[in-house]
Amino acid sequence: MTRSMVGDGLGFVLGDGIACLDLDHCLVDGRPTPAAQSILDRVPGAYVEVSPSGDGLHVWGTAPEQPGKRRKGFEVYSVGRYMTVTGTVFRRGGLADLTGFF
Repeated sequence: MTRSMVGDGLGFVLGDGIACLDLDHCLVDGRPTPAAQSILDRVPGAYVEVSPSGDGLHVWGTAPEQPGKRRKGFEVYSVGRYMTVTGTVFRRGGLADLTGFF
């Protein structure tokens, strides 16, 4: 069996306009921290799922391909990054415009 060196499980390699905000360790007792809630408030219609760790969130959206950024409280990627898809819905929605997070 060959194992992936970029991720484990069902996932998506970002690109072609698809982007993701990765909020690590932002859920406490299933609720977003105030910092995470502030980020979620900026994308009210976005599809959000619980990350594989169970205490983080992935916010799915669109953005032009550009280098990823690490900011206080989140990382954002739009190209060449493998993101595991859990299907554990935190908030139903669609793909939000994530351009402003870069």
